Amino acid sequence: MRRRVSQESDDKVADLTPMLDVVFIMLIFFIVTATFIKETGVEVNRPDTQTAEQKKTVSLLVGVASDSSIWIDKKRVDIRDVRPLMEQLHAENPKGGLVIKADSVAKVEKVLAIMDAARSIGITQVAIASEEE
Repeated sequence: MRRRVSQESDDKVADLTPMLDVVFIMLIFFIVTATFIKETGVEVNRPDTQTAEQKKTVSLLVGVASDSSIWIDKKRVDIRDVRPLMEQLHAENPKGGLVIKADSVAKVEKVLAIMDAARSIGITQVAIASEEE
């Protein structure tokens, strides 16, 4: 009699291996297909425009703060290091373009230096971020 009770309880154990396999496959799928938001690392007050357009492919995002400091990938960067860093990041995703998030009171010389560095390494899609009215 005791043997029957123990056999019945053993038969009711559910095998969770297939369910865990599906969960791990779904997790890998979501990690691979996730798009990560790029940030400059500095908050800027962008100028207002009426003809702003949304850019689809952005591989580089450069920020110019109100004190004209340059930020790439959440790190403050010297103007001399902008070109090598942009070259490295552009090599990872050569299809995308450059977006410069410049503060409305930042010096134009810094923005032009970033644009010159981008064009010298072959980036033709250069845009300046703005706020839509």
